[in-house]
Amino acid sequence: MITIRPARDGDLDGFLTLAAQVEHWFGPMVEEPGFHRAVEAHIRTGAALIAETTEPATPSAPVGGLLFGADPPTYHVHWLVTAAHCRGAGVGRRLMAEAMLRYVSGPGTVEVVTFGPDHPGAVESGARAFYEKLGFLPGEPTDPGPEGGSRQIYRLDVPVPVRPA
Repeated sequence: MITIRPARDGDLDGFLTLAAQVEHWFGPMVEEPGFHRAVEAHIRTGAALIAETTEPATPSAPVGGLLFGADPPTYHVHWLVTAAHCRGAGVGRRLMAEAMLRYVSGPGTVEVVTFGPDHPGAVESGARAFYEKLGFLPGEPTDPGPEGGSRQIYRLDVPVPVRPA
C-alpha cells in the first residue's frame, strides 16, 4: 500500500534517494547543497509531500516526492519524482491529486517545467505523457536544465471552485 503524507524533518534522505535515480535526466542534486536547502525549505513551509510504502512486512520506503509552490493565481510543481520501480503505478498521480487538494484553491494556473520533446528523459521517464494525462498543456520552451537538456513549461488551468449552496 502507498500512502501520501506531508514531508517532515528527517525526510531529506528519502528525497535524496529519489533524486539519485533521476540525476542522469535532471543533473546533479544529491551532492548539491542548493538542492538540500530547497528540499528543507519546502519541508519547513509544509510544501513537500512524500509517497511511501506501508506494507507491514517491509520497512517504509519513499517511492515518490513532490515539492510545490504557490503564488496565487499561479501554482508551481517545483519537483516531482517517482521511484523507478513504481513509475506507471499511480504514485505520481496520487502525489499530484494530494498537492491539488492541499495547495491549490483556484482559479488559477498550475505550471511545471518538464523535459523538452527532444530530451532523452521525455519518453523514458514518461513525464510529458504523465502531465498531458492530467490535463496539462504544453507551453513555451524555457531555459535548459543544469545537464544542458531542453525544457518546456506545461500548464493546467484551474477553474473557480464550486461552493456548496
